[in-house]
Amino acid sequence: MTHILHRQIGGTLPVAAGGAGIEIVDSTGKRYIDASGGAAVSCLGHGHPAVTQALHQQLDKLAYAHTGFFTTEAAEKLGDRLIEDAPKGMSHVYLVSGGSEAVEAALKMARQYFTERGETGRRHIIARRQSYHGNTLGALATGGNAWRRAPFSPLLIETHHIDPCFAYRFQEPGETDAAYGRRAADALEAKILELGADSVLAFVAETVVGATAGAVPPAPGYFKRIREICDRYGVLLILDEVMCGMGRTGTLHACEQEGIAPDLMTIAKGLGGGYQPIGAVLLGKHIYDAFANGSGFFQHGHTYMAHPMACAAGLAVQETIRRDNLLANVQSMGALLQRRLGERFGNHPHVGDIRGRGLFQAVELVEDRSTKAPFDPARKLHAKVKKAAMARGLMVYPMGGTIDGQRGDHVLLAPPFIVTADQIGEIVDRLGSAIDDALGA
Repeated sequence: MTHILHRQIGGTLPVAAGGAGIEIVDSTGKRYIDASGGAAVSCLGHGHPAVTQALHQQLDKLAYAHTGFFTTEAAEKLGDRLIEDAPKGMSHVYLVSGGSEAVEAALKMARQYFTERGETGRRHIIARRQSYHGNTLGALATGGNAWRRAPFSPLLIETHHIDPCFAYRFQEPGETDAAYGRRAADALEAKILELGADSVLAFVAETVVGATAGAVPPAPGYFKRIREICDRYGVLLILDEVMCGMGRTGTLHACEQEGIAPDLMTIAKGLGGGYQPIGAVLLGKHIYDAFANGSGFFQHGHTYMAHPMACAAGLAVQETIRRDNLLANVQSMGALLQRRLGERFGNHPHVGDIRGRGLFQAVELVEDRSTKAPFDPARKLHAKVKKAAMARGLMVYPMGGTIDGQRGDHVLLAPPFIVTADQIGEIVDRLGSAIDDALGA
């Protein structure tokens, strides 16, 4: 009997009792390799001494102070670090408690930016189908996850969506990668012109698509073209790096690999590594200046924003990644993970695609490789993979609805940045066994 409204009603979850390194241990003593970092959160694994020490020290000093009255050393130091490492043009940080809060704040920042400038007619938000930007109402409305949106559609603000940049599903036969990237990006310009250029507020996109479609990287040149289009029409570019950012793809920010900087960027998950709930919006100096020279404030706020304990955790995580040169390990172990996945699944009759960057990889499961036909959604293959993996002591992040919110299955992997070569091998071996088991079920 439980009094918790769990994500799945009627199921029985193991009780997490402890964790160390890349493993979580349940109350029976069973060990699970955390090959998905929960939901791409646990970038340093569990029980990292540098982070737990920082939390003890902060707790001994101060657990909480409301930002309407005080700032704190922990928040200021984290802000300094984030801006020191931020994409070009970013000048300030807005600290919140998670990814959905960060997206909500970014949307409001975009709207207030234009109202401060007198462009009150800008109201339309454009995003992409098969994106995920959070579960609060504004973030949910922005996202293109059809299954999550459907029950709440009467409550959602009007938003607009274009096709994702998803080469496996949308690139035409014979079309070069560069030509596809250009075509996919040009859909944004068409939508802006359809809505009216002076009425569009922002374009929102995950730099590397996360949970909904499974570690989908952009085609070459896609985001440079997106940046050009946004600049041409005065539209703000909001990059959602809640899942793919903070080192997950091999660079601290995924957009570094695209050679662009956004106007606003949301981060969370790997920011605090799960040690405390924390997220943030990084904002360009032009956004900050519009607020500072206009109303003098950002009309938004949360009780627990810039929480000292969360900021201490975030700073400790980021200092550890830098001190231990973990981005180099993300790059080398990411390359190894991709190679091992290719060796195990490259000729698998029901694996259509292996994709991703760094320690952010996915396999897409198909019934027929030649036609890319997905399995019948009623089969719930992704759920069977998760169950089979957990039985083998492996945590992965499978999802259904990969193609359009209803059809398609993929399995996302996002192991901690401290993962070793031997552990990569064990992850792939257990995943291969779990997928074969689920396919036979």
